[in-house]
Amino acid sequence: MTSTGQDSTTNRQRRSRHNPHSPSHNSSVISKRGVKKGAVPRSSPSLAEVKKKGRMKKLSQAAEQDLIMGLQELDLNLEPKALSGTGLVFEEQLNEFHCLWDDSFPECPERLHAIKEQLTQEGLLDRCISFQARSAKKEELMLVHSLEYIDLMETTQYMNEAELRILANTYDSVYLHPNSYTCACLASGSVLRLVDAVLGAKVRNGMAVIRPPGHHAQHNLMDGYCMFNHVAVAARYAQQKHDIQRVLIVDWDVHHGQGTQFTFDQDPSVLYFSIHRYEHGQFWPHLKASNWSATGFGRGQGYNINVPWNQVGMRDADYIAAFLRILLPVALEFQPQLVLVAAGYDALQGDPKGKMAATPAGFAQLTHMLMGLAGGKLILSLEGGYNYRSLAEGVSASLHTLLGDPCPMLESPGAPCLSARTSISCTLVALKPFWEVLMQSAETLEEDCVEKDKEEGPWEPPVPQIMAWPMLCARTGLIYDRRMMNHYNLWDNHHPEMPQRISRIMCHLEGLGLTERCLTLPARPATDAELLTCHRWGWNHLTAHQCSSHASSAEYIARLRATENMKTRELHREGANFDSIYICPSTFTCAQLATGAVCRLVEAVLAGEVLNGTAVVRPPGHHAEWDAACGFCFFNSVAVAARHAQAISGHALRILIVDWDIHHGNGTQHIFEDDPSVLYMSLHRYDHGTFFPMGNEGASSQIGQAPGVGFTVNVAWNGPRMGDPDYLAAWHRLVLPIAYEFNPELVLVSAGFDAAQGDPLGGCQVSPEGYAHLTHLLMGLANGRIILILEGGYNLTSISESMAACTRTLLGDPPPLLGPLRPPLSGALASISETVHVHRRYWRSLRIRKVEDKEEEPSNSGLVTKKEPQPANPGSAKGMARPEENILEAGMGKATSASPVEESIPGQAKSEIATVELAKDKSLEGTTPYIFPRNLIESLRTLELSNKTQKAPDSQTPEEKLLGEAAGGQDLDDSKLMGFGDTDEATFYAVTPLPWCPHLTAVCPIPAAGLDVTQPCQDCGSLQENWVCLSCYQVCCGRYINAHMIQHHEDLGHPLVLSFVDLSTWCYHCQAYVHHQALLDVKNLAHQNKFGEDMPRPH
Repeated sequence: MTSTGQDSTTNRQRRSRHNPHSPSHNSSVISKRGVKKGAVPRSSPSLAEVKKKGRMKKLSQAAEQDLIMGLQELDLNLEPKALSGTGLVFEEQLNEFHCLWDDSFPECPERLHAIKEQLTQEGLLDRCISFQARSAKKEELMLVHSLEYIDLMETTQYMNEAELRILANTYDSVYLHPNSYTCACLASGSVLRLVDAVLGAKVRNGMAVIRPPGHHAQHNLMDGYCMFNHVAVAARYAQQKHDIQRVLIVDWDVHHGQGTQFTFDQDPSVLYFSIHRYEHGQFWPHLKASNWSATGFGRGQGYNINVPWNQVGMRDADYIAAFLRILLPVALEFQPQLVLVAAGYDALQGDPKGKMAATPAGFAQLTHMLMGLAGGKLILSLEGGYNYRSLAEGVSASLHTLLGDPCPMLESPGAPCLSARTSISCTLVALKPFWEVLMQSAETLEEDCVEKDKEEGPWEPPVPQIMAWPMLCARTGLIYDRRMMNHYNLWDNHHPEMPQRISRIMCHLEGLGLTERCLTLPARPATDAELLTCHRWGWNHLTAHQCSSHASSAEYIARLRATENMKTRELHREGANFDSIYICPSTFTCAQLATGAVCRLVEAVLAGEVLNGTAVVRPPGHHAEWDAACGFCFFNSVAVAARHAQAISGHALRILIVDWDIHHGNGTQHIFEDDPSVLYMSLHRYDHGTFFPMGNEGASSQIGQAPGVGFTVNVAWNGPRMGDPDYLAAWHRLVLPIAYEFNPELVLVSAGFDAAQGDPLGGCQVSPEGYAHLTHLLMGLANGRIILILEGGYNLTSISESMAACTRTLLGDPPPLLGPLRPPLSGALASISETVHVHRRYWRSLRIRKVEDKEEEPSNSGLVTKKEPQPANPGSAKGMARPEENILEAGMGKATSASPVEESIPGQAKSEIATVELAKDKSLEGTTPYIFPRNLIESLRTLELSNKTQKAPDSQTPEEKLLGEAAGGQDLDDSKLMGFGDTDEATFYAVTPLPWCPHLTAVCPIPAAGLDVTQPCQDCGSLQENWVCLSCYQVCCGRYINAHMIQHHEDLGHPLVLSFVDLSTWCYHCQAYVHHQALLDVKNLAHQNKFGEDMPRPH
């Protein structure tokens, strides 16, 4: 038989923006049939007898040469030692500045004090390699900032408090101190120190615990607590000094890093990814450029990625989904050589500004995912975070992960919410033209196949998680026993399932020094009781007919044991009774030992003896049925191990079994198909049912049986040549989303390597590096408790290199760099999409919908921007909900007006009003014009330092000063007192309405007949608590009567309604009251109808 050699197109780089001169990749898929396991997937009459007997003839000399040449082209050199160690810069001098005129300013020294206390308490400072901070030089800062701006900041060292305050007030949400410039230079230099250490191979990764933050700072503009943009300077520095060509910047601060975006929005050498609170422009910095539609300009188009959150309360599942569906696929196509993170922790639960619900464990997951990129060259730079406890725990979690500690389990992972899935879909649509990996990223969702998504209920903060980091004596367990080589084919020395498979793997692990790094565990045979947990009669998935027609599995075990004393002819006859099986006198002992070895490794992992493990065992097991040997397999090792784990844990432990063997694990599927405690996911060649084990068992339509429906997931490849891009696409789009939603407590991998390059049976092209990446991504699950169990794989070189790559990853080494990746094959995407389509009804994480490629923002024509009175604390401005300012703030971060108009508002100081004339320009209707940031920066020169500072009223408390963002972006003075109840002494509630909402465009002109506030509900005739719809002006009763207005909204989708009781306006989409100029006419008409006079207006 001839082997399936490496495809000639493997080394061809795809035609893309990154390599435009390479030839296009031939993505045609050739279907090959397989009848017996062990047969080459190629039809040939001369193979009939071989297929029937399930054995393989010796490779011809020509085929051997082809195989050797193919393997020589593989990059299998994994010998260089991986770097270790995490660098840390923590400089006490960075605490020597604070706000002189407001002790309650959120960006304060206490932030670093809390972090240091947490890191000291957990012993992390001693585990890291400390680096002394240094000041960034002017020429380094000038890589991003103008000399004029740097010189201006330098002069602040010599200013008095009044001068500092005047200058600070010309910017948005900043303060200045005589030490601000020194500390900002030191903060930037700290990140540069780590860049030198990581790229100079002194440490693997690092973290800079610094302040002030930097990601809002622009070319010549302070903004949002930031003076110099540390990550932007570090990216340019890495490119200039270390000849780095591609840098990925990930910004997970809850505020959009507009400064970083504007620095690189025309540069294809820096990929910027930001995930932030946006709320349709209501949240600071209120920029249109913060939305998903901002993808960059010119050559940089597609290299700017924004994932805007449009509601508060976003959780770990939302962030993880954005990373899996957008960031990781694009980053692997981009192939960064360095990853920088603007690591703000104000999205953590409890932060007064972010109001999100992410957890430290969630940030550990994000950090772990990023460690798989750029060969592990990852640097985190502290940005925001203003709840001291959350901030300290978030930094600690990220640092634990950088040090190689396992990610804590997520308490309530769930699935991404509907709002998150919508944002992700919008971003995918915007990026689709620029990245080949996203070309088919969202499938059409058929409503008849999926239960209609329901809006999530009111957000309730989860109970804070108590973080626990396991203390382990050893990281990776390794189990192997030479006695398993005693199982061999008496009639065919060249049968693919040969003893040398495990000995070659062990020799290679020893040669690379990996066995010394592992804890070697002794193997033991499985007991009959352990085997009978899976190999016994009467499993409830069998029908009565099947139970009566199958022999007892206890008899099956006895039958296999009896082969120890059979003669050669009897062994041959007994093997022929099964599908693709050979038996020798040692077969039973070896199969029993292989299964027991895996059970021993499970015991070690669950007992905390090791974190994870590798089982180099044979014969394989995943084809073995409960009562029959099949496909080289006798006892189903992974299934028995799963049952053993549940038995020793004392409960139905949630177990994920991932089967990446090229053949479908029919035995494993059948054993667990009615069990919701075990999620079985298989990626295998199916070839429309013609590839071993044949039939429809491996089809995507096989989903399990009640109550295990949805817990069997099959990705059925219908052809050869599947490689790294195809498996990674399945991981990002299907395997990991379901796995995180399932939240396993243990991960078992049926690790067959017959999908590897050069395997004679699989005909696929997964590289050792690809297997390493698959392993790394699974390690984020189950608190890192993952075990790889050898299944198939029949090219001795490929199987050895692949297992070595996976073992290195389990030991904590970063996955090796992948070569240039072609796009996923169209056949692979079709298979993935088919499985996604089948399982959407069971897993909400798969319901990423296609959306129309259009902006979600309302028309901004005729808007009036209102500049709030400048409080004594400029920090309150960060987060102010003034979305109209996005017209002026595109590059400034602050709206200014040459001709302010004085307007008096009751209970409020006089405000400046800047009128924006947009209504005259019809072309601007429905859009917010994008003003090029570098042009807007020039307006900084018009600011006068002689402006008088505006003082807050003496009666304003520090809490009130800071309430701008904490209260959702409004001052208390904007609150409206509303009375409810019919009692003599009504109870009044202070409600803070939104000053704007994105659904105001739904308000239609008032009907010619006007309004009648006494009109009854059109459905029930009630006269109590009625509302009028501002889109169609129908009148219905409220939620406390018969809820007909709610029903009206659900039926027609009209968002805004006006109460006839108190004349308040409610938006169902925003779930909030709204008070805006566009509503004044209808409110005034209702007021006239109700009280016979106009509504009072501000003077």
